[in-house]
Amino acid sequence: MTQYLDFEKPLAEIEGKAEELRAIARTNPETDTTAEAKALDVKAAAILEELYSSLTPWRKCQVARHPERPHCKDYIEALFTEYTPLAGDRNFADDLAVMGGLARFNDTPVMVIGHEKGNDTKSRIERNFGMARPEGYRKAVRLMELAGKFNLPVITLVDTPGAYPGKGAEERGQSEAIARSTEKCLQIGVPLISVIIGEGGSGGAVAFATANRVAMLEHAVYSVITPEGCASILWKDAEKMREAAEAMRLTADDLMKLGVTDQIIKEPKGGAHRDAAMTIKSVGVAIAAMLKELSGKDGKALVADRRRKYLDIGGKGLAA
Repeated sequence: MTQYLDFEKPLAEIEGKAEELRAIARTNPETDTTAEAKALDVKAAAILEELYSSLTPWRKCQVARHPERPHCKDYIEALFTEYTPLAGDRNFADDLAVMGGLARFNDTPVMVIGHEKGNDTKSRIERNFGMARPEGYRKAVRLMELAGKFNLPVITLVDTPGAYPGKGAEERGQSEAIARSTEKCLQIGVPLISVIIGEGGSGGAVAFATANRVAMLEHAVYSVITPEGCASILWKDAEKMREAAEAMRLTADDLMKLGVTDQIIKEPKGGAHRDAAMTIKSVGVAIAAMLKELSGKDGKALVADRRRKYLDIGGKGLAA
């Protein structure tokens, strides 16, 4: 059953009534409610179109965080074959918030790495809600080094509210681990492609997304801090998250204008969670196109391309 966001309450009421009519017809075959249910479906489709035609930045944050959106694990299972997970940072532990390993994408050997949030209470706790610890970033560095050694393209799937800020993570060098992962992204001489599939939060996202090409799903967000965190710092009031989201320019459209992201991947009407299969297919098409674009470049050219991309960020403005 679909989980509805706060701003989708009118839609929930209409779709709920349509389902009630269908339930009546199922329990009492003599009662024909087909016409009424179809009329409500048409009305629901119109409401959905209206709601999603002009989402505010805060509403996009809510959609990006929807628990039913496809996660990293779903993309890997659908788009990659012969996936062989690789675990551990060879130093402290294995971080389940970061998953990665060797795989084939359209029969091309690749290294895939991503944040995994989990899809139920147990898995979300195991995955720490997608918030990686230092060992997660050190695992990513290890996998990127392996990819560089065997000349494998790296594909990263970003979906995290940010790196884990706990005491243990700080004691084990969270900042240094993020910096090392970002540095490794800039150094490897293989194609590096990143897709923001949900939340791209803070340095925890940058550590995976310092790539040759960065694509974002239409309703994904990418920012230096969560809107709630920004509001708490600037206004000492987390309830001002709507104003913060507006000011932060964290949507795919704004980031495309600023040159931070290179491509926006359209989502089904109503968000990725309403048609996960279509969303995953669209991401696969985008990854294939980006891989094809980068496949002819040698290592030095790829590193130079990546360096130039990040040096140029800030040269564009929203008013340009």
